[in-house]
Amino acid sequence: MELIETALEQGGETNKSDALTINGQPGDKYNCSKQGTYKLTVDYGKTYLLRVINAIMNEEVFFGLAKHNLTVIGMDGAYIKPLKTDYIIITPGQTMDILFTANRSPSHYYMAARASAAVAYDNTTTTAVVKYSGNYTAPSTPTFPSLPDYEDIDAVTNFTRPDGSRLAASLNNVSFEEPDIDLLQAYYRGIGGVFETDFPSVPPRFFNFTADEMPDNVLIPLKGTKVKVLKFNSTVEIVFQGTNVQKAAENHPMHLHGYSFYVVGSGFGNFNNVTDPKSYNLVDPPEVNTVGVPKNGWAAIRFRADNPGVWFMHCHLERHSSWGMDTAIIVKNGTTRLTSMRRAPHHLNPC
Repeated sequence: MELIETALEQGGETNKSDALTINGQPGDKYNCSKQGTYKLTVDYGKTYLLRVINAIMNEEVFFGLAKHNLTVIGMDGAYIKPLKTDYIIITPGQTMDILFTANRSPSHYYMAARASAAVAYDNTTTTAVVKYSGNYTAPSTPTFPSLPDYEDIDAVTNFTRPDGSRLAASLNNVSFEEPDIDLLQAYYRGIGGVFETDFPSVPPRFFNFTADEMPDNVLIPLKGTKVKVLKFNSTVEIVFQGTNVQKAAENHPMHLHGYSFYVVGSGFGNFNNVTDPKSYNLVDPPEVNTVGVPKNGWAAIRFRADNPGVWFMHCHLERHSSWGMDTAIIVKNGTTRLTSMRRAPHHLNPC
């Protein structure tokens, strides 16, 4: 939090990290970590489940295991149609369940991860070692996986296609301001003046969101604590459209609390409301709670608003969230006690 607070005070980016880690260790490329490098011993012929979570605040990362195929079977706690791949890209806060079979020649193999390039990123590589049990001559250096380059936007897309001014970010041109009283308390207790319910359903103006040059009147967002109110059991579709404002387009991992949702489509350029929905996957879309919006592209999600309450929606890159790429969705109560918010406990522990 000190890094974020310092960046907010100075109005710029956070400092880059010194190293990435796997299970708390940078790996044997670092002298400080040679003895503590994480090692996973496997038996030939067995299949193993890796539970991978990206606990980094500001980096999307590529991850792979040398000479082994990966099968992604789950994301964010829900099963997906199995995806066979030789690498993954995983966004901050996202989780994946991955199978691999130990079917290569007994030896040592690197698991490795490195960042997918953003405006500022850590260009180090972290490693762990998968070593086969049994009698064999261990190599002096484990085999390294073939990971995409830091700036390989095609690799990102191929995997995810299932002056005194201060940096700011926004949704529908509204940069979220955190209130002094939390939104849940304000909504539940009926405290006025904390938030407004006029978060726009569409951008206030449409333009070429992914153009190299932007009109001046779209560069500075409005500021406010604006939320979106939904009726209980509404069917919701949200299209996240990336922009190239200030020529700083990035992949945005958008996360919604309280819900899992279906990713029904994604693509590059500006979303076309007439033609793009024709390509939606309405048969077996992945169910997740974080979706990576492609750089200069879009992603469409659907869910049913059947969980009443106040739910934060934000970019999972911490610096973007701190700049205002957030909002909240209030889902109103249904008609019964079971379809309404739970009553508050008699005592709430102070923060």
